[in-house]
Amino acid sequence: MTDYENHDALGLAALVRRGEVTPGELLDAMLERQARDNPRLNAVVTPLHDAARAQIAAGLPDGPFCGVPFLVKELVASVKGCPTTFASRLYANNMPAADSEVVARMRRSGLVIAGKTNSPEFGLSPVTESQLFGLTRNPWRTDLTPGGSSGGSAAAVASGMVPMAHATDGGGSIRIPASCCGLFGLKPTRARSTAGPEGGEGLNGLAQQHVVSRSVRDSAALLDVIAGPMPGDPYQAVPPERPYLQEVARPCERLRIGFADTAPSGTPLDPSCIAAVEDAARLCESLGHHVERASPDYDANALLQGFETVFAANTMANIARVTGGAMPDRALVEPLTYALAERGREIPAARFILNLHGLHRQARQIAGFFERYDIWLTPTLAQTPRPIGSFDIRRDDVDAWIRELGAYLPFTFPFNITGQPAASVPLYWDADGLPIGCQFAARYGEEGLLLRLCAQLEQARPWFHRRPPPAPTA
Repeated sequence: MTDYENHDALGLAALVRRGEVTPGELLDAMLERQARDNPRLNAVVTPLHDAARAQIAAGLPDGPFCGVPFLVKELVASVKGCPTTFASRLYANNMPAADSEVVARMRRSGLVIAGKTNSPEFGLSPVTESQLFGLTRNPWRTDLTPGGSSGGSAAAVASGMVPMAHATDGGGSIRIPASCCGLFGLKPTRARSTAGPEGGEGLNGLAQQHVVSRSVRDSAALLDVIAGPMPGDPYQAVPPERPYLQEVARPCERLRIGFADTAPSGTPLDPSCIAAVEDAARLCESLGHHVERASPDYDANALLQGFETVFAANTMANIARVTGGAMPDRALVEPLTYALAERGREIPAARFILNLHGLHRQARQIAGFFERYDIWLTPTLAQTPRPIGSFDIRRDDVDAWIRELGAYLPFTFPFNITGQPAASVPLYWDADGLPIGCQFAARYGEEGLLLRLCAQLEQARPWFHRRPPPAPTA
């Protein structure tokens, strides 16, 4: 199928419905591209080719994505019959008995699960490098990282293996690789989809699941597929007014947009990231929106330290599920994971609860900004895509890790703490031809508004045709 990459996921499904192509032919097209690009990118770490063919042979549901090949991130979500390793040797033999509910919903939409994608261990890094699976490279330039922790999924989509792929986001892990790889990446509202049946919430509510995609409409349609609670979930987001795919086709109202070309934390921004957000602000103004420089007032340092406490405690909890509460064999986890778990093990229960209360206070400070503005526009990242090895997975310095996170992603993790929806939109490429994402964040529960704006931006500044340079031939 020579024009496979010219279609988004909904477009491929439409070909299947019209009888112009079969699901098996789509899978073959995907596998051809995987064979071409995966050796240099290392995006797919667990092929599921036989399982994908068996899924097709058993008959696919007539869902919105019927017959479309799909990849699941090697973190959080379980695929029956395939190890869920969290990219850690500690979980190398963890075999789930069933699909996660989100994966089951994806199957019911007609998606064909053909593999699992690389992630850093426990999703702790903004790059995709692990001792278990090795490193993933950016299709735009292979000496650069695709970002993390959903870097394997982003590299697979950007290179053309699949039109969209599963991703998770606990501090920016959908939006970071979307920015680095020139893709659209929406982190939904807290509790928009279920974390069950394995858990009630991810990272105390910080983490959500969704996809990285090449089109806004694919992201919207997939959110329709996975949205909604399971019975017994601790809480759920307010249901949307209408299907998200319908929002993409609706006109966007005139919005009040505040934009930032400096970080509230004071961390310096790369000139290309400043240029990207200023360009996006001008674009929004040209579309009729009211745009002005404005940022929420909150304690960025307190937010970052509270974020570290949540990650430390949850890292220890991830280990405790295997060890019963003891520290693991050092040979089974990476040095940073071990050090972060040690710190998490030392946190008293009362201090952890007080830390959550402090994060909630800061979240209310940020939410107050959205009483005056509909959208906060920022660079997705403070820096352009980083070279491979920039975040050393062999280190054990937790304080250095959190400082580097704060310097690299000052704009993403606050919205994991507030639970608000936020999207990285690929509107800008720098002088070196590298993608630079801009983040648009909306009020809690307002993915519909955010998708209307992103669809308007996509129409005004299309990016679907932008592709990484082809791999060099021998």
